Amino acid sequence: MDRKQEDMQFLGLFGIFQEAYKIIFSWRKKLFTQITLTLILPLSFINLAHTEISKLLFPNINHNQISSDEATPKYNQLSDFSITFWLFEAAYLTFALIFSLLSIAAVVYTIACSYTGREVTFEKVMSVVPKIWKRLMLTCLSTFAAVFAYTIVAVILTLIFIAVVYFFVSTNFVVPVLIVLGILFAAGFVYMVIVLQLANVATVLEDAHGFHALSKSKALIKGKMGLSTIIVLMFNISGWLIQVAFQKHVVDGGESLGLVNRVAIGIICLLLLLKLNLFGLAIQTVLYLVCKSYHHENIDKSALSDHLEAYPGGYVPLKTKDVQFVEFNV
Repeated sequence: MDRKQEDMQFLGLFGIFQEAYKIIFSWRKKLFTQITLTLILPLSFINLAHTEISKLLFPNINHNQISSDEATPKYNQLSDFSITFWLFEAAYLTFALIFSLLSIAAVVYTIACSYTGREVTFEKVMSVVPKIWKRLMLTCLSTFAAVFAYTIVAVILTLIFIAVVYFFVSTNFVVPVLIVLGILFAAGFVYMVIVLQLANVATVLEDAHGFHALSKSKALIKGKMGLSTIIVLMFNISGWLIQVAFQKHVVDGGESLGLVNRVAIGIICLLLLLKLNLFGLAIQTVLYLVCKSYHHENIDKSALSDHLEAYPGGYVPLKTKDVQFVEFNV
């Protein structure tokens, strides 16, 4: 990455995409391939496998819910299927979270090394990643807490609004009010996703984690909210479309497509999701640099390089009080 940071603020949507592409395919392509096969491939496979296995478990649960009571064998069978399903869901969420955070740590750290011009190997990345992962977990848990609180408040406010409209205005306005509140809730949720993504990058590169990283991210996206929203929507919609295609042609395809065609489509979906995940992580990191540049916060490359190489195989985040960021005038 040879672009000056003060010029990063002028990058638009296609400029960010181009910069991410150059990082992945022009710099250390072999290293990113190793990271992809080790971390991102299992993450993508887990996401698609979850759809297939859920399809096998859900019909069993629904089928046994009919005419079941606590004294019949059907109830016992339902309980067994329910326990299996929830154990599977817990295992899926655990492994998906682990590989997701490890992938974020590996890609962001590697791009940071690219930014500073530091040589880095796959072994070095894999030795540093577990240390960064702990900080990312704290940020992720803080996000879960924020989303939970946001959802609770949204539900309470929705119930209050609906009650007021129903009893004091007109029942004809209940549905329109629900639609408006639903749109506002979705907009707020998208905003929280944007904050989380930049907070993950900040957790890797700065002396911040948890709610502190979320606060930094919230300040960073000011002025770049429109660009950040477009990027988040593009990648989430793309991921959803891949999941839908996998669900329709592989999970629900049945015998109409044939085993060979279903396997081929499944592999294509896996490769698309894999590339989307890798490219998305690179985009998040470049967007972080764009936001830093927009706010006139210059990253000291030598300081960042020193901190990335603080200990052999170790990782020490940048300290705000040191030489992490200094303002520059444009």
